[in-house]
Amino acid sequence: MWTAYTVSAVGSAVGMGALPLIALLVLDSSAFQVSLLAALSAVASGVIALPLGVRIEHRYKRPVMITADLVRCAVLASVPVAMAFDRLTFAHLCAVGVLQTAAAVAFDAASGAHLKALVLPEHRLRANSLFETTRWVGVSAGPPVGGLLIGALGAAATLVVDALSFLGSALGIRRIRQPEPTPPARAADSRPGRGIAAGWQYLLRHSGLRALFFNSLLFGGSIMMTSPLMAVLMLDDLGLAPWQYGLALGLPCLGGVLGSRLTPPLTRRFGERRVLLLSGVARSFWVILMPLTPSGTLGLVVIVAVDFGLLLSAGVFNPSFATYRMAATPDAFMSRVVTSWSVGAKTCQAVFMIAGGIVATAAGVRGALLIAGLLCAASALLLPWREARTATGSVPAPATEAVPAPAVDGSSA
Repeated sequence: MWTAYTVSAVGSAVGMGALPLIALLVLDSSAFQVSLLAALSAVASGVIALPLGVRIEHRYKRPVMITADLVRCAVLASVPVAMAFDRLTFAHLCAVGVLQTAAAVAFDAASGAHLKALVLPEHRLRANSLFETTRWVGVSAGPPVGGLLIGALGAAATLVVDALSFLGSALGIRRIRQPEPTPPARAADSRPGRGIAAGWQYLLRHSGLRALFFNSLLFGGSIMMTSPLMAVLMLDDLGLAPWQYGLALGLPCLGGVLGSRLTPPLTRRFGERRVLLLSGVARSFWVILMPLTPSGTLGLVVIVAVDFGLLLSAGVFNPSFATYRMAATPDAFMSRVVTSWSVGAKTCQAVFMIAGGIVATAAGVRGALLIAGLLCAASALLLPWREARTATGSVPAPATEAVPAPAVDGSSA
């Protein structure tokens, strides 16, 4: 599973930002259309993916993961094919964005539940740390490689690499031989609407998960709000060269690699709860420094240092959070909780990105970055400061559905 994730993570890192780039360079889309592409992909995919969470919960997870990978492979590969025949349209890109994001939400829902079943509780933090390290290594190396491919072969080349990586991921998941646990049984009187509500109900009734969910909405939305603004700040306001912009994107990701590797020893030294809270606070205050960035080379140094600190803290926080969520969520609700979380986060991020553009128009880029930094800092208040039991079942299951104990049969995907 880790190998499959590595293949798809590297491919996605190489193809990072390919759809907006094709919209700009090939279709000559406006800035509003590019923003619309991102927002539409997040919101529409959420509408598609949310009811899937109920179905995924009661199915074997590996077939779902393989199907999601094959869907992403097919829709991404359709773009270079359409370009080859001069048939690419903006509507086509929007459809690709929606289906790709919906498949990603479905994959994450299934893989989160499957990883919990695949790894013993005492090894989950290390497993999540390895996945986090892989993600940051891919994000560090992928965009420069993607830039070289775009320069040599065009933007479609990175989509081909990304599509093939999902095919490789599907083949890797197919090679898992450990028997998969029997999915939780669906209640006889359950309805799709109740099933969707049950996932949200569990998430919002657990005090620790609820606090982390709203923390992630505010923090993640604020970070995504800064994403397009930082490009304007670096390339327009500070006058940095494109290679300096690329350096500022890639180099700080090494902080994420370092943070993810430090998580297990820090947890052994200070305990899971303390590491979760301290890293959650530490990641919240870096963005507020961005509006103070000076011009010239010193500005580049400040941006790299601030992003490095942010990603170092996030690299520690993310595996700690993923492990906490696994421990706090019963097996019968894992896929739905992850789906609800992903849909909520993507929708919130789309709203924040649009709001960032509006604020930047009224208050300037640095003013918008200051507001984003203040919101990031405020997210620390939403961490689970009140201690909650993280054992599965610490919150009663919604009345519409019982939580069965998972059994293991001899089948494998």
